[in-house]
Amino acid sequence: MSVHTILAVAAGGALGAVGRFLITSGGGYFLGYGFPFGTVIVNVLGSFALGVLIEVSAFAWSPSAELRAFLVAGVLGAFTTFSTFSLDAVSLWTRGDFLLAGMYMAGSVLFGITGLLAGMFLTKAVLI
Repeated sequence: MSVHTILAVAAGGALGAVGRFLITSGGGYFLGYGFPFGTVIVNVLGSFALGVLIEVSAFAWSPSAELRAFLVAGVLGAFTTFSTFSLDAVSLWTRGDFLLAGMYMAGSVLFGITGLLAGMFLTKAVLI
């Protein structure tokens, strides 16, 4: 892994993080704070963008390793990790690994929420 690739990811990450902040904030502002509209919007947009990038890269364009890292790991990685989750699930599904795809989807959600709750619980136990 080169320094150029790491810098590309960092630069893309800055852009993706700002984009996520603006959209999630705007979602709440314009649509209300009772439901995480901004997060849903970011997740759908990020998944759509990664889908477009994957197909364009497969059929019409071959970006350099640094540009791919900038766009995928940097911009989209900071914008939303849900796009990567979606790509991994679809990749498993389309190659016929249906059980593995289901386990990946269910496990990611279950263990992700469990990790969040565990972090909250342990932090409260230490701080309170």
